[in-house]
Amino acid sequence: MRRNYWTYSAGLLVAWALVFLLVGLLRGGHEVQVVLPVFGGFCIGWVSTTIARYVYPPPKQWLS
Repeated sequence: MRRNYWTYSAGLLVAWALVFLLVGLLRGGHEVQVVLPVFGGFCIGWVSTTIARYVYPPPKQWLS
């Protein structure tokens, strides 16, 4: 299995899709709107860490 950032990102996308699906099915459409700010905050954090990875890459010894 490939251990990289894009694989992890795709897995998180699938996980969030499942969260929205389950909340929508079990709790209804109104509850999905309650989860949206949480997802928005997660996206802001994810973009922030992505920028940090490109600006401050890890030392080469950790990449091996």
